[in-house]
Amino acid sequence: MRLNTINPWILAIRPRTLPAAIGPLLIGNILALQLEAFSWLIAVTSMFCALLLQVAVNLANDYFDFKSGIDTEERLGPTRVTQSGLIAPNTVRNAMAFCLILALLVGSYLIYHGGIPIAILAALAIFGALGYSGGPYPLASHGLGEVAAFIFFGLIAVVGSYYLQAGTTSTSAWLMGSAIGLFNAAIMLVNNTRDISTDIKAGKNTLAVRIGEAQARILYQALVYLPFGIIIAGFLLGLLPGLPVLLSGLSLLIARKLSQQFSQESGAALNPLLGATAKLTMIFSALFSVGLVISL
Repeated sequence: MRLNTINPWILAIRPRTLPAAIGPLLIGNILALQLEAFSWLIAVTSMFCALLLQVAVNLANDYFDFKSGIDTEERLGPTRVTQSGLIAPNTVRNAMAFCLILALLVGSYLIYHGGIPIAILAALAIFGALGYSGGPYPLASHGLGEVAAFIFFGLIAVVGSYYLQAGTTSTSAWLMGSAIGLFNAAIMLVNNTRDISTDIKAGKNTLAVRIGEAQARILYQALVYLPFGIIIAGFLLGLLPGLPVLLSGLSLLIARKLSQQFSQESGAALNPLLGATAKLTMIFSALFSVGLVISL
């Protein structure tokens, strides 16, 4: 599909990254499905809020990377609407602010329901959205992008959504939050490994820049394989039921294929792997959730 046939806002939103937001919220809510206090309204609202935050992060990344000079004509990744001139910088910034405000408005119901802990998580989420690429200490430019993905789109997303339903946390939620967080960190690693050469020129010290491409390949394997070790350990310890572990374990075949591809590709050739890793996150989450529902 040619660039001029795609709505620039679709490019800005980056739909391929949205599974990173949907997957953890799906698991967090399904883990609480059997609880008497479970609310579908809370589940849908939390997922919608997560999607708004993911879109805000994407817009913020687009805007701040342009303003800081990180995005140039040498960029290897998918088109950035600000750098390419498809959408004016101020318009992208305003859209980012709108998504954050809308997420806060939608999330106010979740804060009302969940109290101070959810208010704290909401504040952290907004800080993370803005601080990933912007602010005085951009997380992405200091090798903390993968850590941020693990925390915000893993632990906070799964454990936080479970807490909204249950009013407490559980070991299973922490285990699954860790598993999903590793997958989402892998998405970030693909993005940063692809951009090593341009990030070095721009002075953006991502984790991939710091450890180099060879070590990034090894780290990617760890990030996509460890989640399966976590769920198997959870099953052996009696913390996770067998059917969800078995079904989600089928996605190991996809993880193996992606790991092989990542070890062979570099630069712009990694672009397809970015969306494929996000799909792995969603497939793993969906299979685990289906297994949980069947097990009830």
